[in-house]
Amino acid sequence: MSDKVVGVIGGSGLYELEGLTGVEEIRLSTPFGDPSDSYIVGNLAGVKMVFLPRHGRGHRILPSELNYRANIWGMKKLGVTRIISVAACGSMRAEIKPGHLVVPDQFIDLSKGRVTTFFGDGIVAHMVYADPICPHLADALYNAGLAAGATMHKGGAYLNMEGPQFSTRAESNVYRSWGASVIGMTNAPEAKLSREAEICYATLALSTDYDCWHETEEDVSIEAVLAVMRANIAKSKQVITNAVPQIAEERSCACKNALAGAIITDPKVIPHETKRRLELIIGKYLP
Repeated sequence: MSDKVVGVIGGSGLYELEGLTGVEEIRLSTPFGDPSDSYIVGNLAGVKMVFLPRHGRGHRILPSELNYRANIWGMKKLGVTRIISVAACGSMRAEIKPGHLVVPDQFIDLSKGRVTTFFGDGIVAHMVYADPICPHLADALYNAGLAAGATMHKGGAYLNMEGPQFSTRAESNVYRSWGASVIGMTNAPEAKLSREAEICYATLALSTDYDCWHETEEDVSIEAVLAVMRANIAKSKQVITNAVPQIAEERSCACKNALAGAIITDPKVIPHETKRRLELIIGKYLP
């Protein structure tokens, strides 16, 4: 039996895909509070799809206010095994021009104070996270982007800043010196939690601007970013539509068993309430 259920986290209109049928809205409560919004569930060419507007419909939640645990837990509850994250980003490389799409393979996480683990409260797990992106899902996104006629870049590091302010010029140049390819505010926490939930995760980064390091380009302006974002959203919808058929019916990547061996707490001392709360994620590993 196929375990192929594809989740998409991104802007409010991404679920308006041509060919998406049986659309329904599902509101979930989770042990970690409320997700950003209701989940939009539908069927695309025989594949179950689950969409979540990351910042809520109308874009009303700051990156630092997002309930990342609830968002990913809800995806897991709805059976999602792969998450495609669609994210507007600033470019840190001259060759990544506004309007280009990037499928990064690394993260640099500079976010502050965000809860990026399901564990704690009497249970400890240490995840292997050297390669945070699922390579199979990344390949599907990259190939789907090429088929859609987008200018694609594969690999590179997504730097997760705190925000909501954009970078200073000094910060932007430091991040470039670290080798960052794109900069955004949301994807690193999502990727960490997806790995703990044993969900494959890959980012489709939509380059909107050159941040503020590029001295021959204008500094970031909201108007310019929004204009490029509108064009990029149309591209991303086509990429998603192209990618879904390329995703294998069964997973052969390490993501599906990422928690194996990661829980180091003696099961006998894990509090009952913690076990109950995490049953969806850890149940198969505990007696």
